[in-house]
Amino acid sequence: MEPIGTSYQSPALITKAQELADYTKTLSVKQLEECMQFSNTMAIKTHAILQEWNTDPATARPAIDSFLGDIYSGLQVQSLSSEDREYANSHLYILSGLYGVLRALDGIHPYRLEMGYKLPDEPYKNLYHYWAEALAAQLPNKQSIINVSAVEYTKAVLPHLPTAQIITPKFLTISAKTCKPTFVTVHTKIARGAFARWLIVHRIPSINQLPDFSDLGYKYDAQLSTDTEPVYICESFQGLGLSVRLT
Repeated sequence: MEPIGTSYQSPALITKAQELADYTKTLSVKQLEECMQFSNTMAIKTHAILQEWNTDPATARPAIDSFLGDIYSGLQVQSLSSEDREYANSHLYILSGLYGVLRALDGIHPYRLEMGYKLPDEPYKNLYHYWAEALAAQLPNKQSIINVSAVEYTKAVLPHLPTAQIITPKFLTISAKTCKPTFVTVHTKIARGAFARWLIVHRIPSINQLPDFSDLGYKYDAQLSTDTEPVYICESFQGLGLSVRLT
């Protein structure tokens, strides 16, 4: 992990992020409870985080090191080489409620603002509308995009991109009870991160190579797959230990 204090690039949509952050600083603890569906304790913590948010590059850290969750557990950022990180910076896009979209080495500060939150006032009530075309404009407009984001975030960008441009891998696990491929949320999240890691580490140059993915016990299923939804199935999930929920 790179040390805090290193110089990183500024997020592309920092002006809109600054506007949104300034607005969130005006919200009371009670308003945060209501619009984020938080407990009072969590709302107080969130209020403090939002109040402390700033754009000082001296205390920024790279986006790729800043997020937690099962997708990032699968990405295993801590073991990426400096060359991998540079490659990720040119190919990986991280969707964000506050920043819109981030590159791997964009310098950011702690925040708590999910894309699905409905804030009290216009134009921030609907963050999907707030980001709209501005977010999509940062993505490649002629290349295929591999979508491994959560649905909450893809809803912000997919309506603004050609459907044929988006490839969304699907990950299934064979159920011990039914012996049929089944959607398991935590497995899928970790697999999405692992898939992104595979694309980065192996510098996958073409969508024709997507069937080669075989990490965490997954295998490509040609019969269930389509051109825009490659399907991968695992009989025994090999990502145990990557998430605090799977030990």
